[in-house]
Amino acid sequence: MEISEIAITNENWVEAVRRFLEQSPDSLPADMQSMLTEAIDGSHTSLPPRVFYEAVRQSAVAISITDINANILYANPAFTQITGYKADELIGKNESILSDKRTPKHIYKNLWSTLLGKQPWSDTLVNRRKDGERYVASLTIAPVLNHHDEITHYLGMHRDVTKEHRLAREVKNNHELIESVVDTAPVVIALLDEAGQVVRKNKAYHELRKLMAGAEPIDKLFSNNSIDDEEYKDYEIRIDSGGGRAPRWFSCSCTRVDEVDTSADSFFESSKQSYRLLIATDVSDTKRGQEAVRTNALRALMAEEELVQSTRETLAGAIYQLQGPMNLVAAASNMIDRRGSTTNMESIRRVLREAMDAGAEAMNKLSICMPEAEIETVVPVNINELVHDALAMNTEMFLTNGVVVEWKPTAILPNVMGREHRLRGMLNHLIENAIDAMSERGRKIRELAITTTADEDVIAIVIDDTGAGVAEKDRLQVFQPFYSTKGMKGKRAGMGLTMVQDVVSEHSGNISIATAPSGGCRVEVMLPLAGIQDGGES
Repeated sequence: MEISEIAITNENWVEAVRRFLEQSPDSLPADMQSMLTEAIDGSHTSLPPRVFYEAVRQSAVAISITDINANILYANPAFTQITGYKADELIGKNESILSDKRTPKHIYKNLWSTLLGKQPWSDTLVNRRKDGERYVASLTIAPVLNHHDEITHYLGMHRDVTKEHRLAREVKNNHELIESVVDTAPVVIALLDEAGQVVRKNKAYHELRKLMAGAEPIDKLFSNNSIDDEEYKDYEIRIDSGGGRAPRWFSCSCTRVDEVDTSADSFFESSKQSYRLLIATDVSDTKRGQEAVRTNALRALMAEEELVQSTRETLAGAIYQLQGPMNLVAAASNMIDRRGSTTNMESIRRVLREAMDAGAEAMNKLSICMPEAEIETVVPVNINELVHDALAMNTEMFLTNGVVVEWKPTAILPNVMGREHRLRGMLNHLIENAIDAMSERGRKIRELAITTTADEDVIAIVIDDTGAGVAEKDRLQVFQPFYSTKGMKGKRAGMGLTMVQDVVSEHSGNISIATAPSGGCRVEVMLPLAGIQDGGES
């Protein structure tokens, strides 16, 4: 009888195979498992031993049987094909002829420790073929026990998994390479699943999160673009972090990415998982150059607008000043009319009428000379941008007067529907007022703090200075025309805050004056997001 047939008809060997299949169910292909299971079950019925033998011989898995010293007693054709040895070159040789020094010694130590403990062992190691070529082997060895629970043989099964190993390493290398490229890319990258949750983000994303004081960038960068099936590109957004740092601009894009499902369910019917790839490119350098040009243009525009506004205020002031005496003359004329007509009274009445006519003509000429106010288009306005513009235009004044500025903006504010130049002029005037209040001789602490916040449908702008402040009795009167807490020293004859009030009211907002924490003046402006709609007054 052949040695293979002796081994196969050994009842203990059959039991060892059964135990092997129970303890290592995933080590063999499904067809091989089925074949061996049927053969083992048949060994207790009428299945001939030869069938069991053929099942082992025809297996695509390399199978060998050794004695207790690991000398080979049997090797199936798959074993010879993988190792390169012929059957007669293997019988009697030790399994160690396949060993390679690249397999760490501790693996062999663990192998023998497990087998001598009468337990099957599974692991992956490096073997060497007859021609010296190395290959990666997925190996499982089970001890064969007799009726006395003694080891009589060893059953070994192994597969060449070199290709799988190479593929796995290539996939891992490519993954690490892609992760490295994505992580070091100078753009913000985030991958969102269908529920809008971030599943991948790079280093730039985390840096942006720090810049935004812990706020989630995905909630801010793309808040104006709903995370849906639509793709978009070059959507620009501005982030103001304050603290003396310049604003940052990002150009944002969104595209869909589909991933093929790798589960068994999609083996015959392919399915995909959809993601949104969001990319934000920092375009701050380009925008700063554009902003410098824009700021210079704004200075010229603001100077022109201020000249026009000053002319309007001067003429309005003159008309206002004339209106008082004209009212007195009219009152006197009415009194004379009620007392009846006499020769003396008629002369006075004539003089008063001439004075009234002359005054009315003067007022009419002044009104004709008054420049018309430009009707500005209503557009979405970024309040942070306007504050930044006003600060930039007053940089020289800050330096000249030694004013320290602390700007604490909300990183990203929703837009307000309003008239951009009017709002910018309003903010510029409030900042100029604050600088003027802190420029008094002997004032040591000169600090200006500006905060912008958003609360539901309203944006709040708070301006605190360390000046003398405004007395409570004056906090409503300062908005009246020509009222000034500094007498005639005010630069605009007391019309500045009236203009500020007009702009705030025009945008359905509210302005109030209080005492700042420093003891100076606090001006709080509340602007609803709706502001002015449809190009008309709100």
